Amino acid sequence: MKLLLDESVDHELAAHFPDRFEVKTVTEMGWSGTDNGELLRIAAEAGFKALITVDKNIEFQQNLNNLPTVIIILSTPRSIIDYLKPMIPEVISALEAEPDKKLIKIHGTKTV
Repeated sequence: MKLLLDESVDHELAAHFPDRFEVKTVTEMGWSGTDNGELLRIAAEAGFKALITVDKNIEFQQNLNNLPTVIIILSTPRSIIDYLKPMIPEVISALEAEPDKKLIKIHGTKTV
C-alpha cells in the first residue's frame, strides 16, 4: 500500500512503517509547494492510498465527498518523530478497518 507523507510530517516517519507499505514524502516526489487539492489529485493518480498530514485545516479546505484519496490527520502537539511514531499502528488499523473512509483522524497520546 502506498502512503504519502505531507510536508508538515517529519519525514523520518516513513522508515518506521512495516515493509508492506511504500511510504514516500511530498518532497521525495517533487511535489513540494503543491496546494492540497492538486496534491490529493496527483497522489491518487500516482497510486497513493492515503495522504498523512498534521494539517488540521485540510478537512475544511477540501470537499470530503469528492476526495480522490484518503486523508489521515495526525493530531499531536508536535510534528516530530517521538510523537508520530506511536501513531503508526493506529494508522495501519484505520486503513485496514475502514478502507472506504475518506477522512481519518488519529489522536496522539504522547506527552512531554
